[in-house]
Amino acid sequence: MEIREEQAEDVVVLVPVARVDSATAKAFEGRVLAAVNTGAAKIIIDFAELDYISSAGLRVVLVGAKMTRAPRKFSLCGMKPHIREIFDVSGFARILTILPDRAAALSA
Repeated sequence: MEIREEQAEDVVVLVPVARVDSATAKAFEGRVLAAVNTGAAKIIIDFAELDYISSAGLRVVLVGAKMTRAPRKFSLCGMKPHIREIFDVSGFARILTILPDRAAALSA
């Protein structure tokens, strides 16, 4: 699994590519927790290149969000419609900040 990471000042952007499933969730979790532990003011997960996310991937997102304490921000963006539907059906869309694209996430 490829996970690109971009940093600009106090923002960390993670871009998982292709799939986050039971086989790749551990690597994804490591990268999310590393981003949380940097102390960055804002952590963004950009799902623009993600085609599939399993319940294991959803758990990683939830853990990352829970570990990010205010005033720091944790947000998700760039979801394809079928990925957004998974977040809607699971109820995660009600408890996480989901923005349409990276520009919106950066300015939020």
